[in-house]
Amino acid sequence: MRFFIDSAEIADIQTALEFGWCDGVTTNPSLIAKSGRQLKPVIQEIAALVEGPVLAEVISTKTEDIVAEGREMAAWAENVAIKIPLTLEGLKAVRALEAEGISTGTTLVFSPSQVLLAAKAGTHYVIPFVGRLDDISSLGAGLVAQAQELLGNYRFRTEVLAASIRTPRHVLECALEGIPIVTAPLKVYQQMVKHPLTDVGVDRFLADWEKAKKNL
Repeated sequence: MRFFIDSAEIADIQTALEFGWCDGVTTNPSLIAKSGRQLKPVIQEIAALVEGPVLAEVISTKTEDIVAEGREMAAWAENVAIKIPLTLEGLKAVRALEAEGISTGTTLVFSPSQVLLAAKAGTHYVIPFVGRLDDISSLGAGLVAQAQELLGNYRFRTEVLAASIRTPRHVLECALEGIPIVTAPLKVYQQMVKHPLTDVGVDRFLADWEKAKKNL
């Protein structure tokens, strides 16, 4: 399973790299705005740090504009891939960019039918949103499981990149379904480290060692 960092914060990405938790990076307009920086320098800096894909999202809504924006962003670094929302105009842009050898990720995916359409368009990554479906009492884990099954049925080259990952349980649910990639904020991976019994065990070992030293 590959772990991507969903962030435009350089410090978070550097920390994730130190632990081996950064096989790629996903960004979006909201994350870029939160960073307080301009899109191009942020993406270029991230792409220089990370060996894997760096997904930068378009803001255009018309096919020709999406394609032009995607070409421009893809030229910023060799490992930049283009995130495109799943709309009719977006699907046409996916086909056009993929035909030019530019990798795309189709985002804002919320149904199995959308998964099929994205794969049929030739996208490298289909990006279902787990947490946002949970928010409306739907099962985000169910969608990623269906996506994985559908892609396997027809041997599409498209990979599932599960997004809107908010908790360690979301990561586990994806892992149990064999999802190849998840993208999450750094804090989610940090939360996966924690377990109360681990903390208790460390404290107990240290306490026992202090007692043992007194008898040496």
